[in-house]
Amino acid sequence: MKIAVFSAQSYDRSSFNESNLAFQHELSFFEERLNAATARLAEGYDAACCFVNDDAHGTVLELLSKAGVRLLLLRCAGFNNVELKVAAEHNMTVMRVPAYSPHAVAEHAVALLLSLNRNIHRAWSRVREGDFRLQGLLGFDLFEKTIGVVGTGQIGQCVAKIFLGFGCRVLAYDPFPNAELQSLGVDYVELPQLLGESRVITLHCPLVKETHHLINAETLKLLRPDCILVNTGRGALVEAVALIEALKHQKIGGVALDVYEEEASLFFRDHSDFAIPDDVFARLLTFPNVLITGHQGFFTKEALANIADTTLRNAASFETGNPDSKCLVRAT
Repeated sequence: MKIAVFSAQSYDRSSFNESNLAFQHELSFFEERLNAATARLAEGYDAACCFVNDDAHGTVLELLSKAGVRLLLLRCAGFNNVELKVAAEHNMTVMRVPAYSPHAVAEHAVALLLSLNRNIHRAWSRVREGDFRLQGLLGFDLFEKTIGVVGTGQIGQCVAKIFLGFGCRVLAYDPFPNAELQSLGVDYVELPQLLGESRVITLHCPLVKETHHLINAETLKLLRPDCILVNTGRGALVEAVALIEALKHQKIGGVALDVYEEEASLFFRDHSDFAIPDDVFARLLTFPNVLITGHQGFFTKEALANIADTTLRNAASFETGNPDSKCLVRAT
């Protein structure tokens, strides 16, 4: 199968080429993100492969269909950037990678929290300058603290188990409680209770209509003033402008983000020689109690290998007329 791979970085080329030894697809890699201006690059290809910040909404899907694309391969679990109804109208199959490595994202979420809480990122900068003072680096023990996990899919389950290992009390919010977590001592509660009681809140729910700006001006009022918010899910789960107001008025203890609502124009690119044009993002960077990474939660050797293997396997299963139902994404 001929596959046009968009938003391809060097590590994508490496992992896909290695996995492709077993499949022998014809791969072409494009650094450009998929959007209305670049969709023409897929002319003559059977499938287009895209990533989290690629645009696969109406016009783009129409252009892909006209170019002959029959299959849209998402090398991620989320599909909020795809207009599924339009894909169905054009008889375009959409497949994703539902579980590439939940441990990768879960461990990164915990790493962000540990670094922010113990100010490791600030201490690293100080020590490099010969400043060994401890003022301003005070953290707190996680042991016996209440951790709120929003969304207990595969990643949320991993996170909850890690915090249970730290000796934390774990609250969870999810429309579909997980029996295994309950047996381990996780308490499922309503969202307002979780927000009000948790010293740490970590977001792992999908981005759908109901969860868009789940953390907003109103829900932020429910948080403890010493609460740390961690988001490694999707940027639009958090209303950034409202978050800035909470930070300005010291209504939240700290924020650790691996995602950002308008990240598509920023992440996975080098902007070090230019001023960041996004005023909201630039404002977030000014707070000493905010730690941001550039959507790297998934970025482990194991995850990259699983993403490539599942994506190429999806293409092969589609080609044989027997697509894996666990990887299919359909309009509802």
